[in-house]
Amino acid sequence: MTYQLLAETAASVSELKANPMRVMASGDGMPVVILNRNEPAFYCVPARAYEALMELIDDTQLLKLVKERQAEPSIKVKLDEL
Repeated sequence: MTYQLLAETAASVSELKANPMRVMASGDGMPVVILNRNEPAFYCVPARAYEALMELIDDTQLLKLVKERQAEPSIKVKLDEL
C-alpha cells in the first residue's frame, strides 16, 4: 500500500525513541513524519512550525469572518456617542 507523506524528512519510531532531538533536528525546522513498519504513524512538528500553523488557521478564520461581514449594512456612529 502507498501513503502520501506530507514531510520531506522521515524517521522510524525506533530512531525517535533512540534520539528524539536528533530526529527533530533532521527536519531543519519542518515537520518529520514518523513511520511505524513503513507506514506513517504521526508527525513531529517543531514548536515554531506549529505556532505558524495556528496563526495561519486563525488568519483564515478571521478572513472568513471579514468576508461574511462585508455584505452587512454599515451604521454611522459618532465617536462621542459611544
